Amino acid sequence: MASNVNPTVRRRRLGQELRRLRELKGMTAEEVAERLLVSQSKISRLENGRRSISQRDVRDLCGVYEVEDHRVVDSLMQMAKDSRQQGWWHSFGDIPYSVYIGLETDAASLRVYDPQVVPGLLQTRAYAEALITGALPETTPTDIEKRVQVRMRRQDRIAAPDVPLRLWTVLDESALRRVVGSRHLMRDQLEHLVEQSQLPHVTVQVIPFEMGAHPGLNGQYAILEFPDAADSSVVYIEGVTSDLYLEKANDVQQYSVMYEHLRAQALNVEQSRQLIADIAKDYAR
Repeated sequence: MASNVNPTVRRRRLGQELRRLRELKGMTAEEVAERLLVSQSKISRLENGRRSISQRDVRDLCGVYEVEDHRVVDSLMQMAKDSRQQGWWHSFGDIPYSVYIGLETDAASLRVYDPQVVPGLLQTRAYAEALITGALPETTPTDIEKRVQVRMRRQDRIAAPDVPLRLWTVLDESALRRVVGSRHLMRDQLEHLVEQSQLPHVTVQVIPFEMGAHPGLNGQYAILEFPDAADSSVVYIEGVTSDLYLEKANDVQQYSVMYEHLRAQALNVEQSRQLIADIAKDYAR
């Protein structure tokens, strides 16, 4: 395993391997939990990579699964040790969507649909600050600044010189018309969006109001895909108090099909860029 793989992805890979060993043994998560005198939810969190895995957890699970090859055990123990390292985002303290940031940092491609706002990876600093301030009125200025800094740092994936993130964004026209901060701020944001859309690895499409009802009316979501075939794709749905991560192949397939419908119903790249530019000019008047 490459040494530069971030801890979030390490946990996912380790969790997948532990699930595979459990299934080979023909045991349910409930049976394993009963053997180890822990909750079933703990076993599930370990296997889906949402919880940090200790070397002791790995040792105990390998004992239950009767893994006799010491090389396998040692490899899993090392993965557990590596998974407890901290990614760059941990230096900012408690970030509510740190699992997502870890996945995004290692993703090869990201498909995003947002009906309300410009996605975080394409936001200007001023837009991000105004958006976070409006969306989280109870948040202190210090926490707002921390969130803005994290959002700006995440954008390094777009500018990465070696392997930049392949980003495909579909926006609803309402995300362009919603005045976040001020009209002047919106003009700058949309001009920035036009500039970013001209990057070879960034695609931006807009679904105009005239399209009416479409498959994205249920809300925002993102699909992350990874360079290593061992890492399954993930659908991410942001929530108010908790986020949802879907990894089952059927779930990912359904959201992928829905995304294809959104792309087909949206304006093409040139038409979208022109619409964004026109709305930016309206803000400038």
